[in-house]
Amino acid sequence: MKLATFRLPDDEAAYPGNTFAAIITATDPTDPQIAVEAVALEDCTDVGEFLTLAPEQRQEVLDEATAAAERDPNRVLDVATLMYETLVPFPTKVVGVGLNYKDHVAETGLEAPEHPTLFAKFAQSLTGPLDAIEVPQEDHRLDYEGELCVVIGEPGRRIPESQAAEHIAGYAVANDVSVRGFQGRTSQWLQGKIWDASTPVGPWLVTPDEFTPKAEILTRVNGERRQRSRALEVVFTPEQIVSYVSQMVTLHPGDLILMGTPSGVALGRKDADGRRAWLTSEDVVEVEITGLGRQHTEIR
Repeated sequence: MKLATFRLPDDEAAYPGNTFAAIITATDPTDPQIAVEAVALEDCTDVGEFLTLAPEQRQEVLDEATAAAERDPNRVLDVATLMYETLVPFPTKVVGVGLNYKDHVAETGLEAPEHPTLFAKFAQSLTGPLDAIEVPQEDHRLDYEGELCVVIGEPGRRIPESQAAEHIAGYAVANDVSVRGFQGRTSQWLQGKIWDASTPVGPWLVTPDEFTPKAEILTRVNGERRQRSRALEVVFTPEQIVSYVSQMVTLHPGDLILMGTPSGVALGRKDADGRRAWLTSEDVVEVEITGLGRQHTEIR
């Protein structure tokens, strides 16, 4: 199952709530990373709100949407006429995982962590998978980080690793766009990770039964491949991270965990003149994960 949060094209993104959750009912047969049809979920403004429903209520909402679309074909929406919003606009928490791919650890020159390296992000940093991102006037060193995002579906505290999968609603594409100059000012990364509207999440939440462990994560800048890896070739698995984070804080439905990025970020790349390939105005970043859809982000 694939779920998305949409807003109508004429609705201002600056006004939260002008959105609705939907189930994706068809993808492009020539490019399954693109959705073509969807059906709105009644009385759910976004995927996060849908996840707060009790499991039996979620199923009722899905069944009602499907039945309504069968009765009235007009309920089937053309995705090309809609705008994607960030998947879960108001999670109670967003947790980032650093240094979680061995090849990325190597390119940073740091040691592999003994325990997960965690940092917090704010909901205000989230944005839609097709929305533009600005280069901050305070720091031009803008970097891409294609990532797998874990979306929590069931609440829990001190979740055993053996039960962690039961608390995962699904997976999504994320790009933990980082302001490297600010990030590097101190040993704490938060100030490089929380800029307004800098973290695209989506287009879809895809339930675990449709997510393949062999899924590939791919990041392109202006059509050039910069990152490529298996999405689960990580130091710490989603189940390990969910269990670990839940030792400290209760996880709630809609909470997001960004699983880290593979090698190939601008921070780890230099051209012949020793310059790093920071994102600049008019660049286009695409991040996709097999079966989870594709992001398209213009840099301004």
